[in-house]
Amino acid sequence: MYYKFTLSTFIFILFSGFTEMAAQDIVKITEQRAGSRESQNIIYFTPSIYPDVAEIKDATNEAFFSAVSDSYVNNRNRRMVRVDMPVTYEDADRNTIREICINNNATHAVIPHVKFFKVGLGQFVFSSQVVVSMKLYDADGNFISESSYDTFRKNARIMGSAQNSIRIGTNGVLKQLTQNMKRKK
Repeated sequence: MYYKFTLSTFIFILFSGFTEMAAQDIVKITEQRAGSRESQNIIYFTPSIYPDVAEIKDATNEAFFSAVSDSYVNNRNRRMVRVDMPVTYEDADRNTIREICINNNATHAVIPHVKFFKVGLGQFVFSSQVVVSMKLYDADGNFISESSYDTFRKNARIMGSAQNSIRIGTNGVLKQLTQNMKRKK
């Protein structure tokens, strides 16, 4: 009898210890996940466009921001914040970037540039291709990384619309920036 009581007590203590330990592990895991779920805002400025032609700006901005927002659809930890303010690609003001990041609670800022060029011989133009470039800055305005994607050299596309080229270039440069960030960590 004494043996049965001790064995049942031991089994009870054993199971209650495992359930308490498992509950503690679950709490720690959910706390870790909750900490990593904090939403990061990333600011995207309006891209500077070369050549500076007013007729192509609206279509370029629409195609660019459509491609960027599509890349954030499945990402729950990061949000895209669009800032319709032109910032020069070559000379970005550190103080401006820092102020905008603070006001929008952003961790990073991206300054894009879209350069159009024609592929063809003389007056015969086969397609309108783009080079999409982006510079990544942290919230303090410090330069982190830069990347470019040439749709003609990377995909060797001859035919297609300029808007489709912008989408392909934007997706390509975003992948390269992500790879650069992973390498630096």
